[in-house]
Amino acid sequence: MIITGIVVGYLILINIAGFLMMRADKRRAVRHKWRIRERSLFLCAAIGGSAGSWIGMYVFRHKTKHLRFVLGIPAILVLQIAVVFLLIRQAVL
Repeated sequence: MIITGIVVGYLILINIAGFLMMRADKRRAVRHKWRIRERSLFLCAAIGGSAGSWIGMYVFRHKTKHLRFVLGIPAILVLQIAVVFLLIRQAVL
């Protein structure tokens, strides 16, 4: 049970980070300032922050015209959901 709490806490924090990274990059884009690398945005999504990144994309209308993000971030999210489903299924069986 402790591990479940740690995993849930991690996922909450990494998704908040993904959301805030989209916000920060959008603000920097509008102000013509230094930007967050796309690689970093995808890395955050890949390590568990895909839901927060995806929500941030649409809340801040950021990267929504980039096919790489429009398809990539949801694809990562679907893969992560599938992995969680499989892990839960393995634990039950």
